[in-house]
Amino acid sequence: MAEKNIADQLAEVNEYEREPVPENKVKGFRSFVGMVAGEHIAGTEFVIGPLFVLHGVTARDIFLGLLIGNILATLSWTFICAPTAVKTRTTIFYQLERICGFKLVTIYNVVNILLFSATAAAMIGVSSTAVGLLVDIPMPGLTDIYPSNIPSVLIVLAIGSVIAIVATMGYDQVSNFANIFAPWMPLIFIAGAVAVLPQLGVTSLDRFWEVANAKIWTGTAVEGLSQYTIWHVIMFSWLCNTAMHIGLTDMSIYRYAKRPTYGLASAVGMFVGHYMAWIASGILCATALQAGNLNPSPGEIAFYSVGLAGIICVIVAGWTTANPTIYRAGLAFQVVLPKQKRWRLTMIIGVIATLLACSPWLVSKLDQFLGIYALVAAPVGAVVLIDVFLFPRLGLQSNYAEVTGSSFNPIVFVTWVFSLGICYWLYDYTGADFMFFMAVPGWFIGAILYIVLSKLFQPKMVATKPTTA
Repeated sequence: MAEKNIADQLAEVNEYEREPVPENKVKGFRSFVGMVAGEHIAGTEFVIGPLFVLHGVTARDIFLGLLIGNILATLSWTFICAPTAVKTRTTIFYQLERICGFKLVTIYNVVNILLFSATAAAMIGVSSTAVGLLVDIPMPGLTDIYPSNIPSVLIVLAIGSVIAIVATMGYDQVSNFANIFAPWMPLIFIAGAVAVLPQLGVTSLDRFWEVANAKIWTGTAVEGLSQYTIWHVIMFSWLCNTAMHIGLTDMSIYRYAKRPTYGLASAVGMFVGHYMAWIASGILCATALQAGNLNPSPGEIAFYSVGLAGIICVIVAGWTTANPTIYRAGLAFQVVLPKQKRWRLTMIIGVIATLLACSPWLVSKLDQFLGIYALVAAPVGAVVLIDVFLFPRLGLQSNYAEVTGSSFNPIVFVTWVFSLGICYWLYDYTGADFMFFMAVPGWFIGAILYIVLSKLFQPKMVATKPTTA
C-alpha cells in the first residue's frame, strides 16, 4: 500500500468541529495538566512579569495580588468553563452558532480569529528574540514598536512556520508537544531567578524582602508608564485569560475532559506559570535593569541568568502558547468556512500570525491588547453559559438558531453590542486606566441583558419561526 502524503494524513484528523466529542475520545486528567502547563508556563511570562516591575508594583502587591487573582482564575475554569464544555462536548464556536446563527457567529469568529492570531503572533515574537541571541542578531526589546532589522524579520518567519505546522496536526499533537516540554520549563524560571538574586544583593533569605522592595518591585513606575496597584495585579492575573475561562473559549479544550473537575488542572498553569514564573521573570528583569539594559528583550532576560538553557526555554515557551492558540483559531475559522478542511484553515491562521509577529508592538502592548480581548469575550461567554444551563429552567428555548433555523439571533447581537457599549462608557466615565476592570461587569451585564431580552422577546420570535429540530 502506498504511503499517504501529509495532506491525506491531515485530512484524516477528526477534531469534531461540528459535533460533540464521542465519549470514547475523552482524555484523562494528565492530558489537561500537560496542556495548561505548557500554555501558561509560556512566552508571555517573560513579558508580563517584567511589566509589573516596569509599572511600579510593590512586593506586597505582587505576592498577594497574584495569589488572589490566580485562585479566581482557577475557580473560573473549574466552575464555569469546564462544566459547560463537558455538558455540550462542543467547541464554543459551534455552540454559539447553534444559539445565535451562522451570520452572527461569523462576525464573532472573525473577531476571534484576529484576536487569536495577534496573541499567537506575540508568542512567536517572544520565541524569536531568543533565536536572535543564538545567531547574534539584534532583536526588539520589551518596549520597541518596529522591527530591528531584516534578519530579525526572517527569524520570525522561520519560527512562525514551525509553530503553524505543529498546530495543524490537531489536539493530540498540540497536547503531546506541551507534555514533552512543560515539565522542565518551571525549573528554568526558578533556577534563573535564584541564580541572579546575589547580583541584586540577596545573600540570605532574611535579605530577600528588603531587596525585593528596594530593587525589584519598588512601587515606582518607570518614566512614561502608568502606576499599577494590587488591584491591577489581581484583575490582570484573574482576567488575562478571560476569553478562555469565563469567555468559554477553552470549551475547545475541555470538551475532551471526562468530568468538569478537570478544570482544576488550570491550577498548575496558574500557580506554577502565572504565579511563580511572573515573580521569577520580574526578578530577571530587575537584574537586567540594574545592569543598565533599560529595554531588554525576553531572550536577553533569560540568557543573562541561565545562558543557553534560558534561550531554549524562551523558544519553547513561545511555542507552547502559540500552538494551542492557533489551534483554537483554526476551529473558529472552520465554523466560518465549514466546507473547508480545518488543517488548511489552521495553516492560514499560522501564516497570518507569523506576518503579524513581524511587528514587535504586539509584545510591547500585550497587557492592553489582552484587556480588549477580555472585554470582547466576556459577554459572549455569559450568553452561552445562560443558554446551556439556565434557559431550560426558565422555560426559554436553548439553541434558538438551531431549533428555528434562524441565521441571526437579534437578542444575542443586542446583548453583545450593548454590553460592550455600556462597559466602554464605564471605562471612559470612571477614568479607569485598565480595561481588565471592565471584563467582570461586562460578563454580568451580558448575562442580565440576555435573560431579560429573551424573556421579553423570545416567545414571540419562536412562535413566528417553524422549528427544525
